[in-house]
Amino acid sequence: MSVKFSLATSSWDQAEQDALQRVIASDMFSMGPEVKTFEEQFARQFGTRFAVMVNSGSSANLLMTAALRYTSNEAMRLNPGDEIIVPAVSWSTTYYPLHQYGLRMKFVDIDRETLNYDLTALEEAVTDRTRGLMVVNLLGNPNDFDAIARILDGRDVVMIEDNCESMGATLGGKECGTFGVMGSYSAFFSHHISTMEGGIVVTDDEELYHVMLSLRAHGWTRNLPKVNHVTGEKSDDPFEESFRFVLPGYNLRPLEMSGALGQAQLEKLPALVEGRRANGAMVQQRLGNHPKFTIQREIGHSSWFGFSLVLREDAGVERRALVEWLQAEGFECRPIVGGNFAKNEVMRFFDYEIHGELRNADYIDAHGLFVGNHHYPIPEAIDALASF
Repeated sequence: MSVKFSLATSSWDQAEQDALQRVIASDMFSMGPEVKTFEEQFARQFGTRFAVMVNSGSSANLLMTAALRYTSNEAMRLNPGDEIIVPAVSWSTTYYPLHQYGLRMKFVDIDRETLNYDLTALEEAVTDRTRGLMVVNLLGNPNDFDAIARILDGRDVVMIEDNCESMGATLGGKECGTFGVMGSYSAFFSHHISTMEGGIVVTDDEELYHVMLSLRAHGWTRNLPKVNHVTGEKSDDPFEESFRFVLPGYNLRPLEMSGALGQAQLEKLPALVEGRRANGAMVQQRLGNHPKFTIQREIGHSSWFGFSLVLREDAGVERRALVEWLQAEGFECRPIVGGNFAKNEVMRFFDYEIHGELRNADYIDAHGLFVGNHHYPIPEAIDALASF
C-alpha cells in the first residue's frame, strides 16, 4: 500500500531543532531545568496548579494510580479491592495500572455516537461500593462532565481522567484533563504535541503533587521541597537526602530533550488544535450524513485526535471491505483504540466485573475503525472518504 493519508505526521520545525541543540550544548540530558520549565508552562497553559512530566502517557496513568494508593488523604485513597468504574473502550494502559494496584474494575458500556461513557449505563453502575471513576476522553472528544457531576453528586467517588488522546479538548471553556483530581496527557509522536515519548499529569492538589514527585523518581526525597506533604520537612543535609527512600516508586523520569521539545510544542499547541478542529468541522459537514457510516458526535469542543468511522447496520458492507478500500485509497487505519477491551485475553489476570451488556462496545469493535487527522488541511482525504 502506498500511504497518502497517514495516521500521524510531525509538527516539528526549526524551533524543535533549536530546542534539541540547546540541550546538547548544555551537556545535561537527564531530568533537569528544561523539564521543570515545561511543567510550569504546561500547568499555566492548562489552568492547573501543578504538572508532572514523565516518560509516556502510559506512565502518567501509572503515576496517577500510584498516587491514589499512597496519598495520606483517606477520602481520596484507593486501596486494593476497591471498585473503580472504567469504560469498555480505551487503550490497554488505561487499565493496567488499576490492575497492578489491586483495584476491582467495573466495565461500563460506551455511547455508540460519542464513543465515551453511555451515561445511562454509568448512572446505573455507580453504587455505594464505587470508590473510583476513570473517565477517558476518546479520540479528542470530551465526556459530558456536567452529567457525570450530577451522577456523582453526594457520593464519595474519586474521579481521574485519561486525557491522553484529547489534549486541547474543552467543555464549557475548561480543559479536559482538569475535571478530575488528576488528569493524564500524552506527548507521543502521534498525539497533539510530540516530545518523542512523553506524558504529563496535572493536579490542583499539592499533596498528590508531592507524592508524584517522589514516586516518579525512585520514591526518594531528593526532588521534594524542603517542607512537603510526604515527609513533613527534609533535613538540610543533601548527602542524607540523596538516597532517602520513602515511597515504593519507579523511574518514570523524562529526558531534558523531552522537556525542551515540549516547550517548543506548547507554543504551537493552540494553532495545532485549531487546524485539527477546522478539519473536524469539514468532516462533520461532509460526512455527517454519510449513507454507509457514522462519525463521532462531538461534545463540547473536541480536539479531533482522529476520525472514527462506524458502519451503519444497513450499510450492506463488512468492515473488512472498508479496510481494503481505505488501504487501496492510501489511508492508514486502525481499530477504534482497543475496541471492546473486555474481549482481550489479558482480562484473565484482572479482578473485574461487567455491568450489564457491552452492546455498543461490541458493535464498534466489529464495525468501527478510525483514520488520522492532522494540524494542516486535509480536503483530499475528506473528499475520498465522502466517495465511499
